[in-house]
Amino acid sequence: MDQLGCDECGASLRLMRAGARFCSPNCRLKAHRKARRAHQLPPEMKAQRRFVRFTSRKRPITVTGRSASSTNDQTWSTHADAAASSKGEGIGYVLGAGVGCIDLDHCIRDGKVADWAQAVLDSNPNTYVEVSRSGEGLHIFGRLDEGPGRNFRDGTRAIEVYSVGRFIALTGQRFRSAPLRLAPISVPAL
Repeated sequence: MDQLGCDECGASLRLMRAGARFCSPNCRLKAHRKARRAHQLPPEMKAQRRFVRFTSRKRPITVTGRSASSTNDQTWSTHADAAASSKGEGIGYVLGAGVGCIDLDHCIRDGKVADWAQAVLDSNPNTYVEVSRSGEGLHIFGRLDEGPGRNFRDGTRAIEVYSVGRFIALTGQRFRSAPLRLAPISVPAL
């Protein structure tokens, strides 16, 4: 089925060539600029072949839409291929090879970071941090030895730490002025 509206502004594409995604060069340029900003990731991550796409239920899929696995590198792809694919809802990064993530859930309310989450951010100032898809959480990416995942919830804090065998749904929405590099991360005592 043909798409009925411009990917950028929603204007009709009825008079455009078959397969057109934009109504004008301006909309194509705006969308391209947004896509570049949305995929600002540290070069160390982009250089690795550890990317997948994911479904609305956050299940990993390949760039062709088949099932993927966070433990089967044959189902992963490059960042460029994942970014170019339109399958699923977005891009995910498979943790491992020295890259881990501290996932802080439900820590942003009305634009303010909860004190418990700010303490974790303060202990990891030199590494990449992005806002999660919900807009209420943060992902702190950095150098971390592979080990078992940890999950801590106490009614106030919701902290998960993973370094292998998981993928994280990416937004590329850098948190504040977080650097575009990976540094060793300091895992909070859970």
